[in-house]
Amino acid sequence: MHDMSLMQLMWLASPALPIGGFSYSEVLEAAIDAGRVSNEAEASSWLVDQLHLSLSRSDLSAVAQAIPAWRAQDHTRIAQLNAWVLQTRESSELRAQTEQMGRSLLEWLRNHTTATPAQIATLAAMDASYPLAYALAASSTGAPVRDCLLTYAFGWAENMTQAAIKSVPLGQSAGQRILSAITAEIPAAVDHALALDDDTRQAFSPMLAILSSQHEVQYSRLFRS
Repeated sequence: MHDMSLMQLMWLASPALPIGGFSYSEVLEAAIDAGRVSNEAEASSWLVDQLHLSLSRSDLSAVAQAIPAWRAQDHTRIAQLNAWVLQTRESSELRAQTEQMGRSLLEWLRNHTTATPAQIATLAAMDASYPLAYALAASSTGAPVRDCLLTYAFGWAENMTQAAIKSVPLGQSAGQRILSAITAEIPAAVDHALALDDDTRQAFSPMLAILSSQHEVQYSRLFRS
């Protein structure tokens, strides 16, 4: 990659990107409340499983297909992928998360030159999901699709690790070990996502959906999902 492409991807992966990713645990908090995750080893195992069973098979695959669609200005394909992502959110809080992060990323893009006003307006009119907004931001970097997916997955891993640190709770050293374990699995997860198409891409994670529904009425919580 060119230096600018690399730096743009690093920017998109940064926890400082103002899209609100830090406020979501993506059901990890509910798993902790239910006693399914109670220590470092269980948190690490949960997140690695979520990477392979959920993120790789759904969002990463959608991003992989959306980036070339944005580069080709194939708005029909973009609309199809955005609708698919929204339909896969099986609880109101997971739907709200992807819409809020999508809107926030579009607002960020409005203050940069990496997407045109027409592109932003196209996605905003569809109730932008975060994966499709990310694909728009990443498409203009000129970086290879695989590198864009590695960045997406690493940004997710950092947010989820911080969620584990805060809610299990765990120390920073434990968090770094969890992040190391997830990072080691990301390349394989990305390669799997790249191999999927419309017939094999899926979003079947019933326990996540059940726990998310429980989290919506959880008595005490730190996170929005």
